[in-house]
Amino acid sequence: MVIISINIGVAIATTVSSDLLSNLGLYSDMDLFLERPWGLLTSMFVHSGLFHLFANMITLYFFGSFLSRLVGTRTFLLIYFSGGIIGGILFILLASNAIAVGASGAVFALGGAMAVMAPRLKVIIFPIPAPIPLWVAALGIFVILTILPMLNTYSNVAWQAHLGGAVLGIIAGYILKGRGRYYV
Repeated sequence: MVIISINIGVAIATTVSSDLLSNLGLYSDMDLFLERPWGLLTSMFVHSGLFHLFANMITLYFFGSFLSRLVGTRTFLLIYFSGGIIGGILFILLASNAIAVGASGAVFALGGAMAVMAPRLKVIIFPIPAPIPLWVAALGIFVILTILPMLNTYSNVAWQAHLGGAVLGIIAGYILKGRGRYYV
């Protein structure tokens, strides 16, 4: 809830001062990144609109609360922030002259970890009326929000951050599941 509260607070602040978005975002241009290296972390708390904020925060709430109970707060935070940072690094390396904002890389890390650790967990994804396995939902969302934008050169979706976060989450999920403490 603390991370969600900070995101909401930053969203309110960016409506008051539009300069915050550009000052806290993550730049793929190396010169701009070196001028604002904090963007690797702060960009996870800035969103490009109410829907972007809502989508990331509702996903954070559901995946985060479940994963936190499963692995503990420390491990949850490690996965969340590592996913966001790895996603940001991939964005810097693969995007050209763009700015990224949002917690999507961090949220995809949670989704990747959950898809590995609790693949058969049933979830309901709007507009699908019946529960589906978590791994199917995670894969479908990944394809829609990462693979399809990757194929569109005019997309403004930071698919690089999604990809980096998801890969980090999948690796973390396998490491944690390999320790044999989690049965879901």
